[in-house]
Amino acid sequence: MSGLFGDEEPDMPEPIPEGPGLFGESLPQAPSPASPATPYRVLARKYRPTSFADLIGQETMVRTLRNAFALGRVAHAFMLTGVRGVGKTTTARIIARALNCTGVDGNGGPTVEPCGVCSNCMAILADRHPDVTEMDAASNTGIDSVREIIEAVRFRPMQARTRIFILDEVHMLSKPAFNALLKTLEEPPPHVKFIFATTEIRKVPITVLSRCQRFDLRRISVAELAAHYGRIAEKEGKQIDREALALIARAADGSARDGLSILDQAIAQTPDGESITEAAVIEMLGLADRGAVFDLFEAVMAGRTETALGITDNAHARGADLGEMLGDLLELVHTVSRLKSIPALRTGQELPEFERVRGAVMAEKLSMPSLGRAWQMLLKGITEVEQAPDRRAAAEMVLIRLCHVAELPPPGELVKRILDQSSNMSAPSGPGPGGGGGSMRAVAGGGSVMMNAQPQAVSAPVPAGPVLSNFRDVAALVAEKREPTLHAHLVHSVHVVRFAPPVIEINPTPDAPRDLAARLSAVLSEATGTRWTVALTSEKGEPTLAEQGDAADHARRSTAQSHPLVQAILASFPGAKIESVRDSAVDAYGLPSTQAGDDEPADFDIPLPGSDELNDISDAWESIP
Repeated sequence: MSGLFGDEEPDMPEPIPEGPGLFGESLPQAPSPASPATPYRVLARKYRPTSFADLIGQETMVRTLRNAFALGRVAHAFMLTGVRGVGKTTTARIIARALNCTGVDGNGGPTVEPCGVCSNCMAILADRHPDVTEMDAASNTGIDSVREIIEAVRFRPMQARTRIFILDEVHMLSKPAFNALLKTLEEPPPHVKFIFATTEIRKVPITVLSRCQRFDLRRISVAELAAHYGRIAEKEGKQIDREALALIARAADGSARDGLSILDQAIAQTPDGESITEAAVIEMLGLADRGAVFDLFEAVMAGRTETALGITDNAHARGADLGEMLGDLLELVHTVSRLKSIPALRTGQELPEFERVRGAVMAEKLSMPSLGRAWQMLLKGITEVEQAPDRRAAAEMVLIRLCHVAELPPPGELVKRILDQSSNMSAPSGPGPGGGGGSMRAVAGGGSVMMNAQPQAVSAPVPAGPVLSNFRDVAALVAEKREPTLHAHLVHSVHVVRFAPPVIEINPTPDAPRDLAARLSAVLSEATGTRWTVALTSEKGEPTLAEQGDAADHARRSTAQSHPLVQAILASFPGAKIESVRDSAVDAYGLPSTQAGDDEPADFDIPLPGSDELNDISDAWESIP
């Protein structure tokens, strides 16, 4: 049907007549207009603190702010830092209300207990106060946004006592934006306050931090979070098990907001009239049962591979992520290590009773070296899981390695066993590398073992002044005189034919510079006060210092290789090898020092596998009694 102007008339509901019908029958009743549904508010918003008394876990900050308001010493700029969800933005809004509250009668001044009913409090709570500007610095990083703030600072508040500028995630501001803000931040008008919030305090320039009063909001403890979530669940009329509360609080990782989101989800998935159980939270979060984590840890540390993999199979079938399970194991290693190091924790209330009882038993059985080794392997294993295409396979391989090394003693005891085996073995006879004897130090996992060899030959006392008794002394003198290029050529490009101070005959290699002889003569003459002659010849001469050092190193390596203790160590560590041999009695060129003491022994340092290499050792240790 067309309207008055030929357009289509909208569909209109037929009017409902009043009174009885034509034949006295009752007429249909007009439906009552449906009330609009109230949108659901998540728990994190519904129970957001509105006063300092509502904040949990931040007693130090609250006490400082209370005193500042009481004494009238409120700073002009605050820097609130901490992990997400601990109350940074919430604290900023509470400070804004405290500064602008006028009280129930409208005549009050700044107070640490804002009333919540005056026009300023209500407008700030509703995020619609014209004098409280909240800006997300993550999406307004440029200098233009800061210029708008600087321009607004010039004007007095429209209805509040103080203009408040809240910048969240302030570390995201660009460097020009920070620089533009500095002058205003240092000397703001008396009617302006700045409140900054950040999760990355190290990214905030020190010039900004020095102009702010800083508060570090700490992570909220598991016990405080569990108690807080229990109160909220009670207000929501929902029953929840203590174990479920502990799991939610642990998963929150110190963040009240994260835990409230988890609690919200747990309430939504639990039918009315039923209690939220630990099993429901475990299934919801994809976690492994805490008891299963303890069972897995016991199996791994006892070397029961089949039992450990059976536990992971059951956990995977229930939907648990094995990578997260490794993270739970890592946390358990830390807990058991603390129980072992701090016995008072076993009777305190910091840990849940279940963890105190079972953890204390494990702490008595396991040694700190074993716990430290498990910690290192789990840390490395978690990284492998994150990079592997199959997370389950990677996690199981980590557990298999843990089971494999569970019965291995720590590196220090392994070396002690080898020493006990070779205590009756005699050291090889004959001169050591370079004609001298000494002692050999085998380094394994941070420890060292000294092995005695023959005494070193007696050396003459070193007189004062630059004594140049051989060509090595000449090269060392050139190095002291800060002539690196000349020194390098003396080591690698010079064959000495005759050394008879103050005359030296050399045969330089083709790559040596043409003025090498003249430069060397000048350095020696200036250093000694005697005229030196450096002559060139075509005779073969002796090997270069570098060649002599390589030959001496090869001799030291051969001597170390033949030592019975080293042979025992190499046999016990399959795949191990001597990387280097360090002799304390040799000079910078790898040759026996010409200034060694009469009874000064030579030390050979032979690096051996440390804790990380123990992860891949096979059953070769079974041959050690």
